[in-house]
Amino acid sequence: MSPELQSPYITFSADEWGELRASTPLTLSEDDLDKLRGLNVALSLDEVARFFLPLSRLLNLHVGASQELYRATDTFLGELPAKTPFVISVAGSVAVGKSTTSRVLQQILARWPNHPKVELVTTDGFLHPNRVLEERDLTDRKGFPESYDRRRLLEFLVDVKSGRPEVEAPVYSHLVYDVLPDAHTLIRQPDILIVEGLTVLQTGPADPSIPMFVSDFFDFSIYVDAATDDIRDWYVERFLTLRETAFRDPKSYFRRYSELSDAEASTTATDIWTRINERNLVENILPTRERADLIVVKAKNHEVREVRLRRL
Repeated sequence: MSPELQSPYITFSADEWGELRASTPLTLSEDDLDKLRGLNVALSLDEVARFFLPLSRLLNLHVGASQELYRATDTFLGELPAKTPFVISVAGSVAVGKSTTSRVLQQILARWPNHPKVELVTTDGFLHPNRVLEERDLTDRKGFPESYDRRRLLEFLVDVKSGRPEVEAPVYSHLVYDVLPDAHTLIRQPDILIVEGLTVLQTGPADPSIPMFVSDFFDFSIYVDAATDDIRDWYVERFLTLRETAFRDPKSYFRRYSELSDAEASTTATDIWTRINERNLVENILPTRERADLIVVKAKNHEVREVRLRRL
């Protein structure tokens, strides 16, 4: 193979990846899975066994190696502060299934005996509040890199990786489509912290006043990938489902869409996707894909088609 065609990744078919499960037991039930599935995301226990169990085995080995390195450093220095969490990031487009991937991974990793405490934080909470986005004319760029309070997110990760006993993460409400000013989640030194977000692997543009990137604090990174047309279809399907459910709540920011006909809702969702989400995917999210340690490629039915693991 010529040098220009060589890849930093080892590529596995879904079946080849599934064989790496070895003897890892399936610890989730169908009831568990019902609580973890996202809207319109088809996910079976067979798919969990084929993709998530090998991944959990790989991550367990990484966490174990990290714990061994910590003990070695402890021996060298004589004493260290409390062990800091192993941080995993999950990146990818809107509607690609990041949230379901993160929730299932959280539950499976928490069932391993050497890292039972696994927390999950989404970067939605680190978005600037709607009033700030309006002031900066960024309302239609929500989810783009400039719509996040990057300094606050970096401070959160610095505190987590510094071993602080308790760190606050802001909370975002998809119902009111805004950060909740008086709500927060407390992160208390978990064994593993999963950070889910659209652009968590991005490295620019550089800000001289903040000489760090969010990805500097990740021990392992995952990118959930799929064909752009498939993601668009999933987004539209989800919009139509929400029109019949959450959008009907009087408190919903999107209440105005609940009375749309099927045709009107499809047109509206496609327009939002094209103007905002697809543009963000192409300009900001997709270019970060090759920075991930693992890329999972999904087929049109949401099943994993291929897994790419970065070579060490």
